[in-house]
Amino acid sequence: MSTGAKETETVATPAGDARITWYRDATPARAVVALGHGAGGGIEARDLRALAAALPARGYTVALVEQPWRVAGKKVAPAPKTLDTGWTALWPALEKPGLPVVAGGRSAGARVACRTARELGAEAVLALSFPLHPPGRPEKSRAEELTGAGVPTLVVQGGRDPFGRPEEFPPGTRITEVAHGDHGFAVPKKAGVGEAESMAVITEAVAVWLDTMFG
Repeated sequence: MSTGAKETETVATPAGDARITWYRDATPARAVVALGHGAGGGIEARDLRALAAALPARGYTVALVEQPWRVAGKKVAPAPKTLDTGWTALWPALEKPGLPVVAGGRSAGARVACRTARELGAEAVLALSFPLHPPGRPEKSRAEELTGAGVPTLVVQGGRDPFGRPEEFPPGTRITEVAHGDHGFAVPKKAGVGEAESMAVITEAVAVWLDTMFG
C-alpha cells in the first residue's frame, strides 16, 4: 500500500476551524473520497488509515476530515446539527480539486454523510460502522437516515457490531461484512483473523465499489 503525498488544510466553518488531511498519489484521481471520524475518536481510526493508505494508488484521492470540536481538542462531540454545519461548510474545499466527491465516514461521521449527501450533491456515500441503533436498543433505529441518503451507498459493518449487525440492516442495503469485527473493526484473537486481513476486506470492497461508479 502506498500512502502517497499528504498535506493538511485548515477550513473555517461556523462551528470553528475544521481540518482536512489530503492523501494523493501520482496516479490520476477519478474522485475524492471524503471521510469524517466518529464521536469517540479521530482520523487515526484503523479503517480510515487503511483507506487513506490504499485508495490513492487505485485512483482515488482521500480527504480525512476532522470536525471543529476535535480540532479544538474537545472530548465530546456536539449535537448532530452542529456536525452537519461543519461538514456542509467545508464541502467547497472538498470540491476544489474539480472531481466527483464521495461523502463518507465512520459511525457519527457516516450519519453526517447520509444526512447531507443529497443537499451537497455527493456522488455516493460510504458508511463505515453505521450506528443503526444504540447498543441493546434496536427499537431506536436510524435506518431512515441511511435509506434517505438518496445516492448510491455502501455500508461496511463489523459482524458483531453492537450498534447494528449486518443482518439487521434494511433489505436491499449494499453491505460488506467484516467478519468478527466490532464497532471499531477490532477482531478478537480467537477469530484467527489479523487486522491486516480485516482492513484488506474493507479497502478491496470499497475500491471495487468505487470502480463500479468511476471505473
